[in-house]
Amino acid sequence: MPDHASTPSPLRRRFVVTGAVQGVGFRPFVHRLAREHALTGSVRNTPEGVAVEVQGPSGAVDAFGHDLLHRLPPLARIVSCVRAELEAVPGETAFAILASTAGQGHNVLISPDTATCADCLADMDDPAGRRHDYPFTNCTNCGPRYTITRSVPYDRATTSMACFPLCPDCAREYADPGDRRFHAQPNACPVCGPRLWLADASGRELASGGEAIAAAARALAGGALLAMKGLGGFHLVCDAADARAVALLRERKHRYGKPLALMVADRQAARALARLDAPALAQLTAPARPIVLAPARRPSPLGPALALLAPDTPELGLMLPYTPLHHVLFKRYAEARARAGASGQPDGPGASPCPPALVMTSGNLSSEPICTGNREALARLAGVADIFLLHDRDILVRCDDSVLRVVDDGAPDGPGPQFLRRARGFTPAPVFLSRPGPTVLGAGPELKATLCLTKGDQAFVSQHIGTMENLETSGFYQEMAAHLQDVLRVEPRAVAHDLHPDFMTTAFAREYAAARGLPLFPVQHHLAHIHAVMAENRFDGAVIGLALDGTGLGEDGTLWGGECLLVDNQEPCHERLGHFSPVRLPGGEAAIREPWRVAQAFLHALGVAEPRGRPWPWLAAHGPASALVARMLERELNSPLTTSCGRLFDAVGAMLGIKLVAAYEAEAAIALESAQYGPGGQDDESGYDVPLRGAAQPAQLDTLALFAQVLADWEAGVPAGTISRRFHLGLVRGLADMAAAFAAATGLDHVALSGGSMLNRTLATLLPRALRARGLEPLVHRALPPGDGCISLGQAALALRLLEGGPGGTCHGHLSTPV
Repeated sequence: MPDHASTPSPLRRRFVVTGAVQGVGFRPFVHRLAREHALTGSVRNTPEGVAVEVQGPSGAVDAFGHDLLHRLPPLARIVSCVRAELEAVPGETAFAILASTAGQGHNVLISPDTATCADCLADMDDPAGRRHDYPFTNCTNCGPRYTITRSVPYDRATTSMACFPLCPDCAREYADPGDRRFHAQPNACPVCGPRLWLADASGRELASGGEAIAAAARALAGGALLAMKGLGGFHLVCDAADARAVALLRERKHRYGKPLALMVADRQAARALARLDAPALAQLTAPARPIVLAPARRPSPLGPALALLAPDTPELGLMLPYTPLHHVLFKRYAEARARAGASGQPDGPGASPCPPALVMTSGNLSSEPICTGNREALARLAGVADIFLLHDRDILVRCDDSVLRVVDDGAPDGPGPQFLRRARGFTPAPVFLSRPGPTVLGAGPELKATLCLTKGDQAFVSQHIGTMENLETSGFYQEMAAHLQDVLRVEPRAVAHDLHPDFMTTAFAREYAAARGLPLFPVQHHLAHIHAVMAENRFDGAVIGLALDGTGLGEDGTLWGGECLLVDNQEPCHERLGHFSPVRLPGGEAAIREPWRVAQAFLHALGVAEPRGRPWPWLAAHGPASALVARMLERELNSPLTTSCGRLFDAVGAMLGIKLVAAYEAEAAIALESAQYGPGGQDDESGYDVPLRGAAQPAQLDTLALFAQVLADWEAGVPAGTISRRFHLGLVRGLADMAAAFAAATGLDHVALSGGSMLNRTLATLLPRALRARGLEPLVHRALPPGDGCISLGQAALALRLLEGGPGGTCHGHLSTPV
């Protein structure tokens, strides 16, 4: 041990540490650190955080304090560390880990679930070890956390491991400060831990333990569909290279068109299927193990199945195994494929044999929440899966896989993540705010719902919940509202919700606030987007905000979605500076499902009533409906006005004949962006003109003129890839010019970018670069999705400022010169 200078009497110091310090091996780390510095004292979990008391020579205590902050365990993260000097305890001779204390409040962050560490994988690979191929192996550095946690402090009794008493061997590990499973709450082995079995669709057990995994692997190699209980819910699994199995999964799950995620055994297999650069590989192999989107290799080892896996996009969603069960399944699956002689189906010359790859998609029917319980899965997925791989460790918090891509937008700190869905591996890690405030609840949006609770200077955004369109999703939403409030031990002082009166989230907010007598703040959807990206960047002040989105109820009663806003979160206030050209949505929601209707609305707005030279792409399949839409537009019947950016993408995609009817949200926009990579697309860098019409406030970005150029090129027979590229480049330039014009008029230099259209890789990559080229500083999302998954944070952030006494309403005095 170090030889520290002695003092006449020992010094005793108390540290209260907050952050991700429970369930991450922090107390064992403190114990080892104290022994290393020859200190006595104690450590325990408390509602305030991890409380540490150390006693010994002053030099040793100081050295301990330094190491406490700078030699953390892999999963630990310190938010605050408060020190206090105490009276020395006479006669103390040891350092002890004390029992946790409970209380009404706490400052502890619950840790996200973490992928199996290398040490545990080594244990599983040891044929002589007692955890050889055990599918629930973990230690203090890895394994389940959030999804098995009922409440805090984080101890075994408050997790779903409470019903698995430790065997003598595991108990010795748990009690040994020198063991990496010291106080590892999910610690288990085949003797005392969870059990695994394989069942048919009726629930009849077919095999158990290792044979259950082997039998499941053999069935997958033979083309079967498997429902497998995972970490935050069930997966539906099939052989990714088996086109028949993939098609059957889509049919049974009712998931048409939307891409399917794949799991592969290692980074080499991932690189065989997709082009992964160093930043993307870093995300793929990080402890969170998200699904990472990357360009698929073509020709593909997946063969014809690739077109079924990702039909509208050049990207493939890949993830690596993150639980011991996944690792064992892949080992057995590779063996089963080898015995069957499977080598994949190379897609043309140059394609290599396909490495083992499994579709690993959410275990649900489309629009429903992911299944978590065995009985629930057998009931809801009996018509989808042929067999079920089940276990008896309860999932207490349902949590889907996270999805992200890496975007190189020219930021000084290099490429960064862009979330499409934030869930497992990242929640419930908080977003840190610029300053503390009272607890507020952001009820979130209707699509891609999340909810947000703030606590001090931290905002806790729930995992992705889904679209609030059925009782199952509404039940999941209410589960999370109660769970977050319980684990954070907070009581909201205000509630914020979307401006739309008919959303289920709005109804929840009203009922919740009325039952508790709380103030209620309606927040316009796109304003919430901008407040969210400001909060995420801890930016205080005024910005130009570009909210590029689908549709949301605007303050004037129309449907907004392509907005340029001035937003000041200090006053707080906002002003609508500009927007896209308004067009009508014939049939309302029907136009979102059928993009050809929006294309015809753009044509109508341009005064084009009949095809000129070539028939419109939708007339063959939708001729009678097109005639009806024309009458609706003429009479302005059931055709609300919208300035939506997303609907502009839909209209262009339909005009080019790329996507006339959408099977899922944003399908037309995704297919339109992908068209750039087809014939002529990447070779054209001209871009259309998109003028800003600023004679009146709010100004208009003339997207009708943009569409007219699309139409002219389409009528002239210009390839769709070229038109798509010109459209994207023109829109980027038009948006950047609009932001620059208003920045000059207001004297502002920050531009906040948010909204679902920012998930378009071209916009996400090129728009921030274009803004920087104009001397502006973009604010982008890195911790939350730019889509509706960030809305609850924006609602909560604005509610905090309103609670501080801000008047809200319209900004005055920012426009110093006309546009």
